Amino acid sequence: MRLLLTGGAGYVGSACLRWLLQNGHDPIAYDDLCEGNAQAVPHGRLVEGDILDTDRLAETLRTHRADAVLHFAAMASVPESIAAPELYWRVNVVGTKSVLDAMRQADVRRIVFSSTAAVYGFHTEMPLREGAAKLPETPYGTTKLACEWIIAEYARAYNMGYTALRYFNASGADLDGQHGEDRRVEAHLIPLVLQAAVGRRPSIKVCGTDYPTRDGTCVRDYVHVLDLAQAHQRAVETLEPGVARVYNIGSGDGTTVLEVLRACEEVVGRPIPHEMAERRPGDPAVLVASPQRLVDELGWSPRYSEIRSIVETAWRWHHAHPHGYGARP
Repeated sequence: MRLLLTGGAGYVGSACLRWLLQNGHDPIAYDDLCEGNAQAVPHGRLVEGDILDTDRLAETLRTHRADAVLHFAAMASVPESIAAPELYWRVNVVGTKSVLDAMRQADVRRIVFSSTAAVYGFHTEMPLREGAAKLPETPYGTTKLACEWIIAEYARAYNMGYTALRYFNASGADLDGQHGEDRRVEAHLIPLVLQAAVGRRPSIKVCGTDYPTRDGTCVRDYVHVLDLAQAHQRAVETLEPGVARVYNIGSGDGTTVLEVLRACEEVVGRPIPHEMAERRPGDPAVLVASPQRLVDELGWSPRYSEIRSIVETAWRWHHAHPHGYGARP
């Protein structure tokens, strides 16, 4: 398939692009590089552009003769969304409408959307299933849910097909250590810990030690980025106009912040500087997915679900690239 990946130079988007290329597809990235890294995209497969530029995006879809869009482009930090909700509504929601309008101009009628566990309420029975209440408690989650709604409405009105994939904690790196997580502002636990291990930051904060969990720290569901890529491949290969599907992507299990820290220390082979801190706004105690629908309907089979194996691949990247991809444009 000829595929266009918005945000395809980002961490998850570029991992999916490389995976799809290795599995016989013809993907290109469309990215403005404000968050993404050109070095993460194979040569000749990057088009620089803003998703808010509907006409340029439509022309790119026509030029590439795209069969489907995988829409990753978004702002994705919970703390930042609380501080700057206007940015999240503009990029995530208005940007998604722009993508859909460009698809209509180019007569592309299939889209796989990168959604999030943040669309759910935090006080819901775990593990979360797709039918759980949608009660987002942060602007990030609210804007992603709004994106799901607008995609569903366009799909009904204009005979599109869509799959929304609700990620839990994307993590890990390519197995060869050549590509991994490198953001403008890092907020994810595993890269924060490993950046402290390589001296890129002095220490990390364990935010909240009084949650009702087995060691007092938050429990999260970590899923390897290559397992995410496999899910996107299965989703786009089985998608047709008129089809509407939603899936969680997670391991079905949870790991505490301190357990992640200990796993990192075991893999690195030494203590990693850290300090205890207050809870962050918007952090639930436990957030764990049930991926059973994805397993049953699309035959998804995660290969790297153990936290140790996830950390090992992430460390390979951070150890080899202590400054990430280097300076941004």
